[in-house]
Amino acid sequence: MSVLVVGSTALDSIQTPHGFRDRLLGGSASYAALAASFFAPVRLVGIVGTDFPRSYLTLLRRRGIDVTGMEQRDGPTFQWSGEYEPNMNRRRTLRTDLGVFAGFRPELPDGYRRTPWILLANISPELQLHVLQQVYRPRLVAADTMDLWLETARTELLQLLQQVDLFILNESEAAQLTGEASAVPALRRLHAFGPPYVIIKKGEHGAILSGPNGLFLAPAFPLARVVDPTGAGDSFAGALLGYLAAGRGFSERRLRRAMIYASAVASFCCEEFGVIRLAKLSRSAIEKRVLQLRRITRF
Repeated sequence: MSVLVVGSTALDSIQTPHGFRDRLLGGSASYAALAASFFAPVRLVGIVGTDFPRSYLTLLRRRGIDVTGMEQRDGPTFQWSGEYEPNMNRRRTLRTDLGVFAGFRPELPDGYRRTPWILLANISPELQLHVLQQVYRPRLVAADTMDLWLETARTELLQLLQQVDLFILNESEAAQLTGEASAVPALRRLHAFGPPYVIIKKGEHGAILSGPNGLFLAPAFPLARVVDPTGAGDSFAGALLGYLAAGRGFSERRLRRAMIYASAVASFCCEEFGVIRLAKLSRSAIEKRVLQLRRITRF
């Protein structure tokens, strides 16, 4: 079954201790769609400008991603520039130019409206709610967020959480939204906002799932060298939804397995700049890394 991914498509300029790359394919939807495409068909909704390289659209199509929902307008594509410190858990945003993304209001093609698996990648809660008004009886709706929306659109975000099945956020965002410094009490408060399933991403320390059957801890794959962590969280979310969509139905057991596959895909994302590693990745390489995770976590 197909996954609908709605989010940002951008051109990224990234500086890390390992070098600099300019005008890379970026944005939450780009990473998530590529990651999901290893498991299931993907329908991508976003917006780009006239400066968006054709080679990037070709890359997406080669991965079997349906880009019918990609809108192109006159003007520049959303551009983001960031710099990572030697401790790559820390980064600074140097420049953000929204370009045509400033006027983005996603309108789904008719063929997209019955997509069963929905990933509302990192865009404003208002736009995420707008997408939900256009879909018909999805099997599962997952939503990601970021600290900006917790500050500027908290009311809309809380409205959204009453309508999603799975909420994905990182540790600092969970603390900011709930006022709880540690994950377990934060998870309890997040459930009270509505979603039956919540995943808190903890970077190199993995992720924690809370659902009706309790907690589950998914490890991160231990990398010897991290080149660029940009998009790793979006890749995690995309791979998670893709793996779920590849099955016959939804269960918490399958969600737990999906987290392991998502952890493996996210680790590949960090090995090169931007989506370069994802573009060269194979399903067999993912399966091999999942087996490695299985071996190092068995006791």
